[in-house]
Amino acid sequence: MTFSVALRHDFPGLALNIDFSAPASGITVLFGRSGCGKTSVVLAVAGLLAADRCRVAIGDRVLTDTAEKIFVAPENRRVGLVFQDARLFPHMNVATNLRYGERRAPADATSAIGFDEIVELLGLSKLLGRRPHSLSGGERQRVAIGRALLSRPRLLAMDEPLASLDAERRAEILPYLLRLRRTLDLPILYVTHALDEAARLADTLVLIRAGRVLEAGRPADLLWRADLPFARRDEAAAVLDGTVASHHPARQLSGIEAGGHVFLVPSLDAPLGTKVRLRIPAREVILAATEPTGISVHNVIEGVVRSIVEDPARHAAMVEVALDGEGLLARITPDAVARLGLVPGRPVLALVKSMAIEVFSR
Repeated sequence: MTFSVALRHDFPGLALNIDFSAPASGITVLFGRSGCGKTSVVLAVAGLLAADRCRVAIGDRVLTDTAEKIFVAPENRRVGLVFQDARLFPHMNVATNLRYGERRAPADATSAIGFDEIVELLGLSKLLGRRPHSLSGGERQRVAIGRALLSRPRLLAMDEPLASLDAERRAEILPYLLRLRRTLDLPILYVTHALDEAARLADTLVLIRAGRVLEAGRPADLLWRADLPFARRDEAAAVLDGTVASHHPARQLSGIEAGGHVFLVPSLDAPLGTKVRLRIPAREVILAATEPTGISVHNVIEGVVRSIVEDPARHAAMVEVALDGEGLLARITPDAVARLGLVPGRPVLALVKSMAIEVFSR
């Protein structure tokens, strides 16, 4: 089953032409700069934007089809909305805010997860008696997500829910979002312009630029591409989905199978077979033509140069290193490209420190 959006609408200064589909489970991340049209997609999905041309469907349930004159009223769409500002009722405590969402659920709506389960899932049990003004930003957003889920939505749409939070609060709430993905059989549409959020959360990544979909697909397929805007950001990084394959207690290391290789990382407290995602920053990848000796780097990964793209603004070159169906991205100097004789198709070794690899549970 898929979740699909086809949207055309003209705004002053911006012509939207959005078309993508994604599995109707997991997290679909809309990524792009402010003003590129991400929020308009959310509003169209929720029925709050009367687009010139639009078709939105979750599986075989069509919410909007202007060609067929189908339009389901917003209140009947069962789209749970969470915005950048939590929009909680200030005169209600957390429990009453949550119950408000529950009261708005359709009478015939069913769900395997109820009030107590949502409270447990989002870690809200100690907050139920408190008012919104006494909560941190991250706590308010968790309550807003819980309220949206208790309305029994068919789709959860979150528009920049972490944008107003500092780094500490963002780090606090991200694990809860991943817990939603693992626990709920529910499509989640998530808007962000933060690359680290997209890399960590997305099952499907939709890159939007100036009102159009530039690319859409798995993060592991897109984030290592040197020709896409991701590569020009300071935090450019490839991601690899893998599994915990081994533990080496004496060495205080764990092995992760990903991209046809085993990456060694600092010891993980996770059973063998646990699904994880690796994020490997481009600035942390060193390339070599021959295998070095006498170095501290644990990961020496064989690959093939797929593409080299100059980044004049940084006096750098972005090198795509193909692995088994996926790849790494390395930011090096043009001088290093010349000294190593790197060209597409040439075998190369990618050196990655174990401490430089970020590991996220999936």
